[in-house]
Order: sequence, then structure tokens, then C-alpha cells
Amino acid sequence: MSPLPIFHRLSHDSFSSFLLSLSQAGSSKTSEFLNAFKSITKSEDILTRIRLWWEQIRVVVVVPVFKFLVALCLIMSVMLFVEVMYMGIVVLYVKLFKRKPEKVYKWEAMEDDVECGSASFPMVLVQIPMYNEKEVCEQSIAAACKISWPSNRMIIQVLDDSTDPASKELVKKECERWSREGVNITFEIRDNRNGYKAGALREGMRHSYVKQCDYVAIFDADFQPDPDFLLRTVPFLIHNPKLALVQGRWEFVNADQCMMTRLQEMSLSYHFTVEQQVGSSTFAFFGFNGTAGVWRISALNESGGWNDQTTVEDMDLAVRATLRGWKFLYIDDLKVKSELPCSFNALRSQQHRWTCGPANLFRKMAGQIIRSENVSLGKKLYMLYSFFFIRKIVAHMLTFCFYCVILPATVMFPEVTVPKWAAFYFPSLITLFIAIGRLRSIHLLAFWVLFENAMSLLRAKALVMGLLETGRVQEWVVTEKLGDGLKTKLIPKDHPITFRERVHLLELLVGAYLLFCGIYDIVSGKNTLYVYLLFQSIAFFVVGFGFVGKYAPTSS
Repeated sequence: MSPLPIFHRLSHDSFSSFLLSLSQAGSSKTSEFLNAFKSITKSEDILTRIRLWWEQIRVVVVVPVFKFLVALCLIMSVMLFVEVMYMGIVVLYVKLFKRKPEKVYKWEAMEDDVECGSASFPMVLVQIPMYNEKEVCEQSIAAACKISWPSNRMIIQVLDDSTDPASKELVKKECERWSREGVNITFEIRDNRNGYKAGALREGMRHSYVKQCDYVAIFDADFQPDPDFLLRTVPFLIHNPKLALVQGRWEFVNADQCMMTRLQEMSLSYHFTVEQQVGSSTFAFFGFNGTAGVWRISALNESGGWNDQTTVEDMDLAVRATLRGWKFLYIDDLKVKSELPCSFNALRSQQHRWTCGPANLFRKMAGQIIRSENVSLGKKLYMLYSFFFIRKIVAHMLTFCFYCVILPATVMFPEVTVPKWAAFYFPSLITLFIAIGRLRSIHLLAFWVLFENAMSLLRAKALVMGLLETGRVQEWVVTEKLGDGLKTKLIPKDHPITFRERVHLLELLVGAYLLFCGIYDIVSGKNTLYVYLLFQSIAFFVVGFGFVGKYAPTSS
């Protein structure tokens, strides 16, 4: 048996007598025990100093900083809660008093004039931007060609930036097929992808035949408008000269494809039912969704046309048009079929662009909004505070920093307490309010919370990139669309799934952090926060390993 543990059982009073007995046993034995004792006391002294230093740093620095961060998060929680409740009141008012667009704006049905015939219909340009969209090009072109509008008063413009020869040839043949059937359709290509979608739309507006058009309807490649789309939207623009945009709502043909698409449907339904409707109903501001909308061409041109300074060219145009004094209208019951990304990598690329782009636009346009002379002070405050600061910045940062970093850390800092209203009541009420927009998925509410929190890391990172204008701030990855492939298998045999395509290291690290906090909470036995922490850590691990959604290779 080693003699070292003996020293831990010796008292200070008996130590001298113990050394005396050792000296009688022999000098070599005494020296061995003395050296062992010195090494132990020295190591214990270092550990004691480290412990004391940590306690001092904890009391003087860590705890005060942590309390400040908690207080900051509490303030942001109140701001977000007030914003959500305000929007809820507006939506409730719209529903109770049936404030439909037809009651607020002048609208008259379009009919053939007895004398002029179809000439009474304005000329409309329909733009369909595409990039390697062979899965959906046929259905989108067909839907546009079937729109109920006089054929001689509508031009369909397919803007194809495809780099895949097979995709480009398929789109060209589809355009030629509809042209032979009497549809006024053009196939436009360019020799570069400068500006991506914004560049394609800008180039499309430069063709000479566009000058005869009064309005332009835009549909992304996976969107399928109903035949009456123009009949329901254009009359608003005709009879209300200050209206620049009429925006329709997205409806998803593959919402039931998998769990991930169901959860996306909940978030986007809230965006349209609440956020877009509030901006429209209060005559404040809402962002153009980039598709399923009709623009007044004169308003578009007056606002500077398409600009590729950010990856959200649609929101950029909406901001500039608003600063020119133009108004927008959102129609909630005007639904346009579209497709949700069911590949997780496609969703990540989309969410990066949707988060980074608005943050970068806020950085670039905040000064212009403040200096604008055509916009009232109230509308400026709405744009800067409600639309950008609360919804595009605070909401993303709060979700990750508070619920995934700071709140879990409170289990290790008993001096710091988070009120129940901030940790449970406020987020619960906000979540329930969001679920009202899609009641059929209310049983998935817990999964939605866990998934949104797991996605908040990606959004927080994209937000920082946008605000600081660094990293992948200008990255544009076309969202993968599957079209008819939704009905069949999704994974091509010649495209094996690699480890790098699935695994996301940062999500795994946050998952490990949450797991540690959950286990720490169980061991310390201080509260029941571990229930949330363990489930949330599982969600981060699921996302980190890519076990969510369907798999489909992303576009290059």
C-alpha cells in the first residue's frame, strides 16, 4: 500500500510524533515520506489558489456580466411580446370587422368592353425567373400560360439563367410548345448570372416590348398561380393609383411531405396571416415576398428598379418604393401554390439568405429611411423598429442567446434568477398565438419550438454576417425544388450522401453544451429545467447530424 494517503488522515498535532517514529525507523524512510508530503501540500495549495481566484472572478466579473445579459434578454422579451400582442390585436380587429381589401380599396371586376373588347384590359408582363429548374419548369410555365387574361394583353417572359444544358433545353422546348398554341411567351437568356435573380429581372425589364406593359406579375419557378390571379389583383392597381404592389399568399403543395415541411408551414402561415396582414392593414409597411405579386411598372422604375446590393432584392425594392410614397396591399385569401424545401441543406441555405439579407439591408438602408421626406414619422418608426429591429434582429438573437445559451447556464449560477414570465409564460403565449394561424398542426407545437430553437443558431450566425457585412453575406444558393419528384424517391442513386453534407459541427457543440447543463441540473437537483434542456439538446443533435427532412442534393 502507498504511504501517500496516510497524510490525509494525520492531524497537525500528531504530525511531530509521527516524524519521530519515522526517524527511528530509518532516515531513508523519513525522507520518502517528507518528499511525498511536500508534493501533496504544494498541489493542494495550487488548487486552493485556483479555487480562490475563480471565486473572486465569479463574484466580481462573471455573475455581474451574466446578470446584465439576463436583464438585456428580459428587456428584449418584453419588446418582442408587446410586438406580437400588438399584431394580434390588429389581426383580431381585421377579422372581427371583416376589413377585407375590397372594403378598404376601390375594386371593380374586369370585363370586356362592348366597344373596345379586350383593349380595355391593361398590358401585363408575367416574369418567371429560372435557374436549373427542370423539375418544376413545365408546371410553372403551364400555370402562367393558363392565367385568365386576354392573350393579346399579356406577355409571359421566361428568364432562364440555367447553367445545365439539359434544363435550358427543356425550358426552351416548353416555351416553344406554348407559343405554338397561341400564347405570347418569350424565352430570354443571358451570358452571365450577375446579380442572380435581381440581375435577371432587371435585364428582363430592358426588352423593348416591356415598354407597352403597365404591370408586371412575378412568379418563382415553383409557383403555380390560379387562372383568376390577375383578375383579382390588377383591378386594385387600376382603381387605386397610389398602390404599387398587390401581394398574394403562399400555399404549399408539399406541406405534408415530412415533419420538417409541417413545421415550416406553421412559421410561414404566421408570417403571412399576421406579419404581412398587419403591415398591409395599418398602411405601414410589409416586404415584398419576391413572388406571387403584381407591381405597377411605373412605381418599380421610379423606385430605381431591381438592385442586387443584398440577397433580398424583393425587400430592398419594397423599402425604396415605400420611401417614394407608394403603398402596398396584401390579400390573405389570394393563395398561390408553391413548394417548401424538404431537404435540410436547402432549408439552411434559404434561412441563411432570409436572415442575412434583411440584416444587411437594414445596415444599408436605415439612414435613408431616417432621412426620407416622403414618409411619415410613424411609418419610419414602424419600418425601423417593428419590421427590422424587432422581427429581423431581436427575434433571432433572443431565441438563440436567451433560450439556448443564457437560460441553460443559469443552472450553474444560482445567484442569477430568471423570472417565470420570461422563461415560460411569455414564450408560451407567443407560441400559442403563432399556432393559431395553423390549427391543424397544433399537436406539433412542442416539436416546432425545439426545431425553431435549433435553427436559431444558423439564423443568429447569418444575422451577425449581415450586420457586419462579412463572411457569406452575398451568398446566393437557389433553393432546391423537386416538383413531380415529390411523388417519387428523392435520392438519386448516383449521388451518395457524404458525411460532410450531413454533419453540422456548431449545432453538435451547442447540443453537447445543453446536454451538460441538463445533467448538471439533474445532479445539483435545484430545479426542473433539465426537462427542457435534455429535449432541446436532442433537437440540436438531430439537426447537427442532419437527421431531419428528406435528402436531395443541392444545386451547384
